Amino acid sequence: MNLKFLLFSILFALPFLSLHAQETSLVEITGRVTDQANQEALPGVSVFVRGTVTGTSTNANGDFSLKTRLKFPFTLVISLVGYQPQEFEIKEPGSRLDIALVTQTLLGKEVVISASRVEESILKSPVAIEKLDIRAIKETPAPSFYDALENVKGVQMTTSSLTFKVPNTRGFNIPNNFRFMQLVDGVDMQAATLGVPLGNAIGPTELDIESVEITPGAASALYGMNAINGMANLITKSPFLYQGLSVYQKTGLNHVDGKDAEPSILSELAFRYAKAFHDKWAFKINASYMNGTDWRSNTTTDQNPNSLNTANPNFPELAGANNPAYDAWNKYGDENNNAVTVSGVNYQGKNQTFLVRRTGYWEKDVVSPRVDNLKFDAALHYRLGDNAELAYGYRIGKMDGVFQRGNKIQLDNVVVQNHRLELKGANYFIRSYVSLENTGDSYNVKPMVDNLDITSGGSNSEWGAKFKAALQTQLNAGTDLVTAMQRARQAADAGRVEPGTPQFNALKNTIRGINNWDHGKVVAGGPETGGAWLKQESRLYHADAQYNFEDRIKFANLLVGADARVYEVIPDGNNFVDFSRPINERTLPGGNNVYYKKFGAFGQLTKTFFSDKLKVFGSLRVDYNPEFDPKLNPRVAAVYTLSEQHNFRVSYQNGFRFPALFEAVSYVNNGNVRRVGGLGYINEGLGYLDNSYTLTSVNDFNAAVNKDVTAGMTANDAALKNRNVLQITSLSATRPEQINSFEVGYKSVLFDSKLVIDIDAYTNVYDGFLGQVEVSVPKNNTVQVGTDEAVIAMLAANRNAQQTRYRVYTNAKNKYNNYGSSLGVTYNFYEKFTLSGNVNYNAIETNAEKDIFVTAFNTPNWITNVSFGNREVVKNLGFNVVWRWQDSFLWESPLANGTVPAYSTVDAQVTYRVPESKITLKTGGTNLFNQRYIQYAAGPTIGGLYYVAITLDGLLAK
Repeated sequence: MNLKFLLFSILFALPFLSLHAQETSLVEITGRVTDQANQEALPGVSVFVRGTVTGTSTNANGDFSLKTRLKFPFTLVISLVGYQPQEFEIKEPGSRLDIALVTQTLLGKEVVISASRVEESILKSPVAIEKLDIRAIKETPAPSFYDALENVKGVQMTTSSLTFKVPNTRGFNIPNNFRFMQLVDGVDMQAATLGVPLGNAIGPTELDIESVEITPGAASALYGMNAINGMANLITKSPFLYQGLSVYQKTGLNHVDGKDAEPSILSELAFRYAKAFHDKWAFKINASYMNGTDWRSNTTTDQNPNSLNTANPNFPELAGANNPAYDAWNKYGDENNNAVTVSGVNYQGKNQTFLVRRTGYWEKDVVSPRVDNLKFDAALHYRLGDNAELAYGYRIGKMDGVFQRGNKIQLDNVVVQNHRLELKGANYFIRSYVSLENTGDSYNVKPMVDNLDITSGGSNSEWGAKFKAALQTQLNAGTDLVTAMQRARQAADAGRVEPGTPQFNALKNTIRGINNWDHGKVVAGGPETGGAWLKQESRLYHADAQYNFEDRIKFANLLVGADARVYEVIPDGNNFVDFSRPINERTLPGGNNVYYKKFGAFGQLTKTFFSDKLKVFGSLRVDYNPEFDPKLNPRVAAVYTLSEQHNFRVSYQNGFRFPALFEAVSYVNNGNVRRVGGLGYINEGLGYLDNSYTLTSVNDFNAAVNKDVTAGMTANDAALKNRNVLQITSLSATRPEQINSFEVGYKSVLFDSKLVIDIDAYTNVYDGFLGQVEVSVPKNNTVQVGTDEAVIAMLAANRNAQQTRYRVYTNAKNKYNNYGSSLGVTYNFYEKFTLSGNVNYNAIETNAEKDIFVTAFNTPNWITNVSFGNREVVKNLGFNVVWRWQDSFLWESPLANGTVPAYSTVDAQVTYRVPESKITLKTGGTNLFNQRYIQYAAGPTIGGLYYVAITLDGLLAK
């Protein structure tokens, strides 16, 4: 199907090629480009014919030669990052141009494309947008261009691993951020079944990135359902314009304090080679390899303190480190599904009930500290004329690391590939691509730990019986409660495999090779050791097209586009299943592939008024998914320019987001809790939408029952007495999320274009916010909630025999309003010295009524960055220093909850260029003072990273 899809795309594009068959005489334009300040030749200067795809770049001597069949007159655009662009009208053949470029110290001259899908001045963008060009990327003190995004106004970065970083803007952050789109040359970098964007893992290398544009906030009116929180558009270098061989080597050092690991070398090697032939054919090849020792997640915060009714609040001596129901952030196996109720313990003259958790294993014991990332891509370009260019690109990435979804996933040999075919002209493009995903040898940490515990330590009921017997023995001997609890745990854990032993490693390797997370001791027919292998394979087929009627319609600019996407998932029987099978056969491997589809189209009309001082935008997008009704996404915006310096903007848009693939059609048994997608047909015969109790109420119910049992009642009588504590879930099938977003902004250049000020403010209203709620269905959906049987089934003692737990993707019942503002200032105050900074505020209004799940705003109120630098303080030597501070904030997720402390870091770099050798040396460090911090609850502890990088650029150029 992959080959058929690409061949169809080629055939679809062929009729458009005839539009460019007009031939005129071939003419050649030659010239030389120099630096006006020192008369030195400038290599790598872009020389393009305006309104076409025809272009070339200067060679090592600053010379260029451009052949074209265009009719006279036409306009050449000469540009190079760091210099003021120039335009020349060519009226006749035979002339040789001598061009001197002037260094551009003026700010606010960037051109962006992502805000409106057409080129426009960044000052006149209708929405907030930020851009990093080649020069900014080279001058950043971050170790990679992707890390540099953390210093961009409005961006919050979440680091799960050295290989896995995800940006977010304007709230509702999660490590697998499917609300923030990442594009590389128009290709969506989201891994379909993992549900995560992999822009830094399979995206461009350091040598091939040309620019990055960030659009904070909703962008779904133009880019569709995945861009409800914003987007990053990564644009790579054209092989026509950037030719030659480039090599990059970075060597770094992390874990310098030795607390989490021995000081470790981080290494990254990359190369790029590009060549053009007669300005007709061009190709490029990129490859990179990175390896190092990952940051370790080792925070021990207890998210189930003894004050909660899911612990033992009646026994204050069991608080803190003595808490037998301790649920640590970075420990697994001690979660709520492994809560063991120990009842009937004779203590202080009463039959007492205690809540304890299984011992579990620390994350560092079950994940590998070593990570690597291999990337390769190649592209072949062909110019069919002056107005059309056809390109085929292939990209593949292999990665290891750790990331957090509902639980932590150890990524191991994950491979994602994509094939892209694109035909583009000055005013249109037609593009199709196929993405292939294979999760390799990855495994889920949660079932790994659960099954290690069950196999070597017994089921929860077996472990609980041993714990109770030992506890009673100790108490009978007069041992204090705290010590008795500790000794009871030691007795119950006897025979459990210990990390680092051959027995532990052997059992772990067995479990990670089995793609069935059930355990035979808990689920009949499950493997005797259980499994943890994350075996997922998917294909994504995408096609989109765009046409700009700018040259055909005079009264306004009309832009139209359309796209189609099909996800194809191969059922593995454990994460994704064939829902056409009977319920008792769904978890068998194989079956019919699962398809999930969406289609969209948009139109955008732009009109200027009052001598181009006012620019008005109006767009409308329709998106359709066969599982839902069609959704309309309008956007209206206006930009008013006063005195050429002051630009005021306002915009409103409505956006929808269809559930991601995992939110829609997953079917995962994880820790004896079935995680299910939100589509209505999945619920048929299972009852979790309309015949279940919320987990929160089940916990409160059991706490009340335990209190009455201690007072002398039987468990069943106590259950019926407290039946009103149970809350019936009453969920609806998933519907798309909706956002209404309003934004105002101001951008100005002052003091002879030495100072840029950029301010924006926004407010969003989310309706139908998607999240997860855990529920309990009584007796496998054979009895109705509210009956005596259903109530008694909710007793903790009946957890395995009479309850079926589901974690359901569903919509919040409340609407959520978040708001914020950002201020960015850049000041070129003396020669090439630049001081810049930004401050960002985000907040959410609190609703009067609690929702069925926490919506996880997960965003600090305040984030700020301050940068000071000079790209050439003396000849060929530059530096940059960045200070970053982030406020503390509350993090909420199905895995971990708690406060993420505030932190501040200092990054710095020094760059030295040796132009005659085409060498750039860069040395620097991030978090220079090694101030250890985390970016989310249960996330890795990040320390200092110090590096030296050498780049050889433009070797073997034409």
